[in-house]
Amino acid sequence: MSFTFVSPAEPDSNRKLAWLGVAIALYLGMLLLPTPAGLSASGQVALGLLMLVIVLWISECVSPANSAIVLTGAAVLGLMGKPLHAGGPPLSSAGALTTMLTGFSSTAVLLVAAALFLAVALKLTGLDKRMALLVMNKVGISPSRLILGAMLVGFVLALFIPSATARVGAVIPIMVGVTAALGLPVTSSLGATLMIVTASACSIFNMAIKTGAAQNLISLNFMQQSFGHAMTWGGWFITALPFTIGMCMVLYLASMVILRPQVPGKAEAEARLSEELSKLAPVTPAERRLMLVAGLLLLLWSTEGMLHPLDTTTTTQIGIALLLMPRFGVMHWSQAEKLVPWGTIILFAAGISLGTLMATTGAAAWLAQVTLGQMGLSALPVFVVVGTLSLFSIVLHLGFASATGLASTLIPIMIAFAQTLPVSKETAFGIVLIQSFVVSFGFILPTNAPQNMLCYGTGAFSIAQFAKVGVIVTIAGLAMIVLLSATLWPMMGVL
Repeated sequence: MSFTFVSPAEPDSNRKLAWLGVAIALYLGMLLLPTPAGLSASGQVALGLLMLVIVLWISECVSPANSAIVLTGAAVLGLMGKPLHAGGPPLSSAGALTTMLTGFSSTAVLLVAAALFLAVALKLTGLDKRMALLVMNKVGISPSRLILGAMLVGFVLALFIPSATARVGAVIPIMVGVTAALGLPVTSSLGATLMIVTASACSIFNMAIKTGAAQNLISLNFMQQSFGHAMTWGGWFITALPFTIGMCMVLYLASMVILRPQVPGKAEAEARLSEELSKLAPVTPAERRLMLVAGLLLLLWSTEGMLHPLDTTTTTQIGIALLLMPRFGVMHWSQAEKLVPWGTIILFAAGISLGTLMATTGAAAWLAQVTLGQMGLSALPVFVVVGTLSLFSIVLHLGFASATGLASTLIPIMIAFAQTLPVSKETAFGIVLIQSFVVSFGFILPTNAPQNMLCYGTGAFSIAQFAKVGVIVTIAGLAMIVLLSATLWPMMGVL
């Protein structure tokens, strides 16, 4: 007779199972409650789904892709037999499933997928590492120059890589190498500074570049559906530019003053960094072709609506098609598909589906009215409204690890609320646009963003160090949003 010994479940597995149970219980509890006045039965299901995914995303009890599958399954079971619109026919299971698959047909999902393929191309060719090393080699080794170099690397990579995790993953080894080249441990003041700046600058450049983060695209997708017009790559960049510059200055000063990085042995460090650069192979033909395509994409993105009629999604698709072509391309599909984070794409599409469902059923408008609508903001100046909504978003972000999840949850509610304000359609669009910037405010806790956790995983800094810098950056960022909303952004036609 043989025996099979089953090891007891790990505490982490028990915790995840418990949180999954909590999420499902909250969803079922919402469905069993009497339907509130002014809310449809399908809208009540949408709110239950919102509670479900908030718990899933905050607790991370299942992977992002699994949370999308749980969301879709729960939605089908909840929506069956209920009309999507007042007076409409009850949904069948097929109709409910079709409703929850609408996000997969969005052009924003296609753009995210294509941009992730571009990130894979950079990784496969090694061009991302080459760019980062070249920048760090040029800026110099003093503490101030290294901080500026880390920011510059983050900005350059944000132009082409829409994944914060992918960008920071490429930069961390370089920053660790720079610290080691100076003969310092990664836990030194310099190591802590470079890691904190790398993570926080990534969040700043998420706001600066339309294609820099998936949450930007999911926000714009909702805004285009509700307001009927989109925003060009260049328009987004110009709008965010004064805010981005200000945030970079605050991050630089906060890091220098609070962390006080020290750099010994400058000459030796420069020699070690040059040695790392010399280890790189000569620029390959594939890298040259990738640089050509990347430059073409940057030109087309920045001149969208001025020199040509092609939108960002179309131009990116053209670029990826070139990179996958025989002879001219730099990768094969079989190479790329193994490195693309498909779970991110699935989560992105499911988030769009949930946001669309909340808007279609009226759940977003009802929730906006019973929460934000009770604050009496409609009688206040626009810049006060923007500041209050931004503070609301920042506090809510403390519980979220996924900015994509936060955008899926928050932006439809912000849109519904902005449409109730006594302002023009253009001003309402601008209010929501600014909130799409605030979605990327992941500065206070390492758990507020994946890139923070990657840097925290190096052991270079403590939570307290990260929070000290992050609180200052967050407060200054909120103040800048209010200031720009009262001065420059109205002059630019944003508000």
